[in-house]
Amino acid sequence: MSHRSIKNILVVGGGSAGWLTAGIIAAEHQCNKQNSKIKVTLVESPEVNIVGVGEGTWPSMRNSLQRMGLSETDFIRHCGAAFKQGSKFVGWKNGADNDFYYHPFVIPNGYGQANQYSAWKTHGQGHAFADVVCAQSQICQAGLAPKQNATPEYAGVLNYGYHLDAGKFSQMLQQHCVQNLGVTYIQDHVEGVVSHDNGDIKALQTRANGELNADLFVDCSGARSLLLGQHFNVPFIDKKSVLFNDSAMALHVPYSTPDEPIASATISTAQEAGWVWDIGLQDRRGVGYTYSSKHTDDQQALRTLKAYVAQSVGGEVADSLSARKISFEPGHRSHFWHKNCVAVGLSAGFLEPLEASALALVELSATAIAENLPVTAQHMQITRDNFNRRFLLHWENIVEFLKLHYVLSERTEPYWQQMRAPDSVSPRLNDLLTQWRYQPPNRSDFVQNEIMFPSASYQYVLYGMGFETLNDVSSREFDAPQSAIKHLQENQQRLHKLMGGLKSNRQLLKHVVQYGFQKV
Repeated sequence: MSHRSIKNILVVGGGSAGWLTAGIIAAEHQCNKQNSKIKVTLVESPEVNIVGVGEGTWPSMRNSLQRMGLSETDFIRHCGAAFKQGSKFVGWKNGADNDFYYHPFVIPNGYGQANQYSAWKTHGQGHAFADVVCAQSQICQAGLAPKQNATPEYAGVLNYGYHLDAGKFSQMLQQHCVQNLGVTYIQDHVEGVVSHDNGDIKALQTRANGELNADLFVDCSGARSLLLGQHFNVPFIDKKSVLFNDSAMALHVPYSTPDEPIASATISTAQEAGWVWDIGLQDRRGVGYTYSSKHTDDQQALRTLKAYVAQSVGGEVADSLSARKISFEPGHRSHFWHKNCVAVGLSAGFLEPLEASALALVELSATAIAENLPVTAQHMQITRDNFNRRFLLHWENIVEFLKLHYVLSERTEPYWQQMRAPDSVSPRLNDLLTQWRYQPPNRSDFVQNEIMFPSASYQYVLYGMGFETLNDVSSREFDAPQSAIKHLQENQQRLHKLMGGLKSNRQLLKHVVQYGFQKV
């Protein structure tokens, strides 16, 4: 069996995770061609409902969509999508009126060439770190788009991802995968697992289609984790002692007028026992409150969410909106590829939606499977071990980075005090925080390839939250003060140019819907 060829791949579960995975694998292996050696099938229960909340993506989504041969114009038209250029954090430090900062998608100008932190402290004149070292935070604050009418599909003047309607996105991916990428789609209930003598999965028993055989099974069955969790009993590593949030209330918020501005960033606003996300789509906002059930109850959470919404649409409209409760267990599996089954999406794990890592992990997982698809079962053992090592590091990096947002807060509510308690912070993060007192985060702090959150992201959060690094403690060549100052000046010049040349998010989206983008 060790030399059995890997030809048939069965993806279990649809949604964004299932269809992205099926599409990325099918596109990489040209499953729509008659001579393709790989067959991709997706089986999905006809009774599964997609949670159609507004969802944020990373810039990597542009590459994934392009890789699958999707038009950016069609995607924006069909998924209610808008441009996202980063995240804005409101009230995370102390809740004061001027307490906000940005984590943009563009790295600091001159990053890796000079000490931008030192130049900012010396010449920033009281301005926010992100505003001084890159143009994107002020572009977001002004509600501007990351590209122009004439910019080709998937290209950008500034780096960007999307806000999208998850339900519409899944529907579009399904249609594209089946019609254009050669994916076979089966709607049926999976009722059991048939195993080989060595414990590998041989087939899935379905209600209407009998046994569905495959060589590799991709578990995209959501939080049920039908194969990796329920069948193989791969342990779940609970992260609730580090990241407390385990619940969310989500609702759809209408715009007050058809021309209301669309935010250029995900807005994350701190609350007493968690935080509210606010995601701007073309025709509505997706707003939700993610919170700790140990620090508030559902009724109070709903009141908090509607009080937030009432600030923009009024109390009467806010009261008329119905919210959907979502419960989740923060954490991930101890490993993600077991025998001939690999989990992608919620079946592998889930953490709170802060920094929108969920779909990025799906993309990264699907790409890793597609680009390293094992040829035989023997080859699969090596691929599996590499995949597990790699993605365990990704999950650890995400947990550490999300925790960073909380440990720097000065808020006084019990939730926030306990979030920064020493026993909830990993030794590695504590060591890094001590190190960053003496030097800014840099690339040598994160040596893994394709790290989810690089040192530039840590700089934006640290200095956005008021963290202090000792300045001028050395005279290293890297400090390069004259070069750093030049980069800051270039950034301001670029900002001035962009402010005069970019339309608002709303204006550009209207243009795309009506006329489309230039094809690459």
